Amino acid sequence: IHLAKENEQYLSELSDQAGCFKETRTVEFIFLLSEKWHLDESARYQAVELLERFMIKQVEQICKTSRENVKSREQGQGSSWSSLKDQIYDTFVLRLVSCIQLASKLSLHYNIVNSDTALKFLQSLKYSYTKQELLESELAVLKSLHFQINVSTPLAYVELLLEVLGHNGCLLPSKPLHQMCMQLLDFSYLTRDCIYDTLLKIAIENSTPSKLQVAKFLTVKEDFMLLAVGIISTSVFILNPGHWKQVVEHLNYITGITSQSILEFSYAVLKHIVGSTTP
Repeated sequence: IHLAKENEQYLSELSDQAGCFKETRTVEFIFLLSEKWHLDESARYQAVELLERFMIKQVEQICKTSRENVKSREQGQGSSWSSLKDQIYDTFVLRLVSCIQLASKLSLHYNIVNSDTALKFLQSLKYSYTKQELLESELAVLKSLHFQINVSTPLAYVELLLEVLGHNGCLLPSKPLHQMCMQLLDFSYLTRDCIYDTLLKIAIENSTPSKLQVAKFLTVKEDFMLLAVGIISTSVFILNPGHWKQVVEHLNYITGITSQSILEFSYAVLKHIVGSTTP
């Protein structure tokens, strides 16, 4: 119930820019770096969410500053929009590393990414940051997010729903199912735009959605509960097709998400796994 309320609250306050910083290359960078540093699964998803939230705040702040500078330039002051954009580009990798560091500290894991490890990596990419700049970057992320960095990730939704399914008597092999869910969650993050593009076209029954339809679909793309039930449903379909209908009914009962929505999400994921348009 707590996660459901948190999800609804997040969706009700959604920024128009939500999802802009979950682009495949960025997510892949975070996943590979988290793997290099031996972080657990929750840390990498947390890092993606932290970077997304921080960068949106940054962009909003820079847009606000830019508008203020329009007035200032009329008086011969202020900096240009291009120089403000450069601030984002120049510090992006540093901010990404800071988000992974913060996520590693939140994770129930002993392998925290310390400043020396982070600096060594940044230096390998020919960046010349100091330890002080690295600490200041972490603090910049914390301040921008008002120190509210322990955000729930889709992984938390998946694992809790698996617990509830087990409690409700849904007899499924827990370890293989959890592993399959992890693989599909990674896959859904790395092919996010493709999956949701397919889902949108299914929902509107049209291959060319309008800008308004794309904008309204944003809440679907950011719905962690829908993503979690879709991942579980697809995993069960792959591992135990005979139990699939029962699991979908359970998920519908637990979350209130319709069986049709769960089915459509599973189809969109499977379509991109198989790479086929066959129903």
